[in-house]
Amino acid sequence: MRCPRCKADKDRVVDSRASADGTAIRRRRECLECFLRYTTYERIENTPLRVVKKNGERVRFERERIMAGMTRACEKLNVMMEDLEAATNRIEIRCHEEYDREVPSSVIGNLVMQELKNLNHVAYVRFASVYREFKDVSQFLDELKPILEGRSAPSGAH
Repeated sequence: MRCPRCKADKDRVVDSRASADGTAIRRRRECLECFLRYTTYERIENTPLRVVKKNGERVRFERERIMAGMTRACEKLNVMMEDLEAATNRIEIRCHEEYDREVPSSVIGNLVMQELKNLNHVAYVRFASVYREFKDVSQFLDELKPILEGRSAPSGAH
C-alpha cells in the first residue's frame, strides 16, 4: 500500500478489525517513512452482473430499472413503496445468487411478474401485458384466467 502523503510503499498495520456490517476489514496503517497514519478497507470484489436482453445486447444490471417498472405497474394502486422495495431486493438477491456474470432479461421479467402477482393482481396484469407483448385480447384473457379461477375458488382452496 502506498502512503497517501509521501508515496512510499513501506507501512505497517497498526490495527485491523471487521466493519460493523461484516462486509469489509478496516485496517489502520502507519507509513514507515513519514509516520502518517491512514485507514484502508479490504472488501470482496464483486463482479458486476450483466443482463442479456432479448436482442443479445448486454447491459449493466440496474435494480433501479426493476423498481421503476414495478412502480409503473402499480401506479394509482394501493401498493406500498416498502413492499416494492422488498420485492426488488428479493429479485436482486436471487439474480446474484443464481447467476455469476450474466442473467437473461426473461428471468428478471418472470421474477418481477411473480412478485407483482403476490402484491397486486392488477399490477401483475399491467406488467404482463407490456412484458409479454400480447398481440390480441385472447392472449390477455389467457393470462387472466388463472387469476380469476383462483378468486372463484373457496377461500381454503388454491
